[in-house]
Amino acid sequence: MKEIRDKSGEFLLGLKEPQEDILCTPAQFSEYTVYLVPEGSGIFHADFGAFPFTGPVLLFSTPLQTIYIDECRAIKSNLLQFHSDFYCIEYHREEVACNGLLFNNIYLDPIVPLSPQDVKVFELLLMQMDDEFMQPQPSEIVLRAYLQLFLAKASSIKMNAINTDQDKPQKDELMEKFRTLLNQHFLDLHKPSDYASLLAISSDTLTRRCTKYFHKSPSLLIQERLILEAKKQLHLTRQSIKEIAYNLKFQDEFYFSRVFKKFTKVSPQTFRDKTGISIVADLYK
Repeated sequence: MKEIRDKSGEFLLGLKEPQEDILCTPAQFSEYTVYLVPEGSGIFHADFGAFPFTGPVLLFSTPLQTIYIDECRAIKSNLLQFHSDFYCIEYHREEVACNGLLFNNIYLDPIVPLSPQDVKVFELLLMQMDDEFMQPQPSEIVLRAYLQLFLAKASSIKMNAINTDQDKPQKDELMEKFRTLLNQHFLDLHKPSDYASLLAISSDTLTRRCTKYFHKSPSLLIQERLILEAKKQLHLTRQSIKEIAYNLKFQDEFYFSRVFKKFTKVSPQTFRDKTGISIVADLYK
C-alpha cells in the first residue's frame, strides 16, 4: 500500500490494489474505505447487510464496519482508505455532501454504479494520487484535494441516481413512511411490531416489504439506526460514554457497551479511540 502517516505514525491515507483473497476475508478498518471495482461481480457485505453488485461500481464502508466480498467473479479493484483526522467528512459536508449519502446512511445501498466514462474519471484521480505518493515528499494538501474531488464526484453520481429514481426505481411509499417513523422513534420503539402497528400492517408484511425495499430486515434497520446515532455521538462529541448512554436511553453505560459491542465487535471506548474525536466536536460548542 502507498500511504502517508502523521508524525506519530498514525495512518492518514492509503491506496492499493488488493488481491481477491484479501477482498474475501472479513475485516474491520479504522478508516473510511472505498473500493473502485471497474469489472467483476460479487456480494458486498457491510456489517449484517448483503449487497449484490456487478462492476463498474464504487463500494463504501465506514470505520469499523465488518466488510468483505463473496461470490467474487473476475474482480479487479482499487482500495482507497482515509482516516477522519486526514479528511473530516462532517466538516466538509457542504462541499462534498458525502456524509449521509455515501457513508453513514442505513437506508441506501453502499454502492454507486458507474458508467465507463465515470470509471475513467475515478481511475485518473487515483493515478494522480498515486503519482503524488511517489514524490519525495508527498503533499497532504494535494492528496486531500484529490480525495475531495473523488468523494464529490461519487456524491454527485449517487445523488443523480436518487433524483432520477435509478437508485430505487419502484418507490414504496409505505416503506418511506417506515423510514420517517424510524427516524422519529428509534430511541423509544425497538420492535418491528411497534412500527407495524403504526403503519397498520402485519409484522410479516413489514418484514417482507422492508427486506425487498431496503435489502435489510426491520429488526436490523432498527438496530442500525440506534448504533448509527451512537457512532455519531462517539465521534462528533466529547460527551462521556455515560452521557451518550443516557442520551440513547440505555439503562446504564454498561448495558450500552454490551449492545454496542454485540453489533460492532468493539466497545464504545475502542471505537472512539480508533476513529478519534472529530474536529467538529469543538466547532459547535
